[in-house]
Amino acid sequence: MRIAIFGASGTTGQLLTERCLAAGYGVTALLRTPETFPLKASVRTLQGSIFDPTAIADTLEGSDAVLSALGARSLRKEDILERAIPLITAAMQGQGPQRIIALGSAGALPTSLDKQPAWRRWIVQHLVYTTVLKYPIASQIAQYATLSASPLDWTMPMPPMLTNTPARGTYRIDPEALPRNGSRISRADVADFMIAQLTTSQWSRRGVYLSW
Repeated sequence: MRIAIFGASGTTGQLLTERCLAAGYGVTALLRTPETFPLKASVRTLQGSIFDPTAIADTLEGSDAVLSALGARSLRKEDILERAIPLITAAMQGQGPQRIIALGSAGALPTSLDKQPAWRRWIVQHLVYTTVLKYPIASQIAQYATLSASPLDWTMPMPPMLTNTPARGTYRIDPEALPRNGSRISRADVADFMIAQLTTSQWSRRGVYLSW
């Protein structure tokens, strides 16, 4: 299997790349600066922008599925997902693979906090989602809308805060809302979940919440 990865140079993207290689999958990664990518010797790298339709099409060529670890790099308004995900999904519909697993976040849907205690729900909704994380959350909402409106076979894992700690190997999965009192999960666990979705249709065409 060959996997096209967007956002491979980020922390989660590198974990995804490592896991693909460990599973024996071929990897094609679109990178702004391929020469600095730590895994460049083991993958097919293309230099280009995630906002360039031609570069996206070249990355998709010959791939069987797509992994996206794209996302906001700061708390500012960046519109990365708003601009890139429509281009990627359009290219996939035109010529590419039909399966995409795209990293999301717990604030992408209005039902995300339904299983939280009332006090925590209020704090996160009013002091986090609408203030500190206003723009990253808006981007995740846009990503979910783009994926759900497409005919593609998509899955969007929606974790809360990501940590750089080792994987625990066990975590809660809920298709309805963030698990009660769920506040964090390691990038490594999320990467493992995303890789597993390459060979299952269990969570096809839906978002799914992950948390310790």
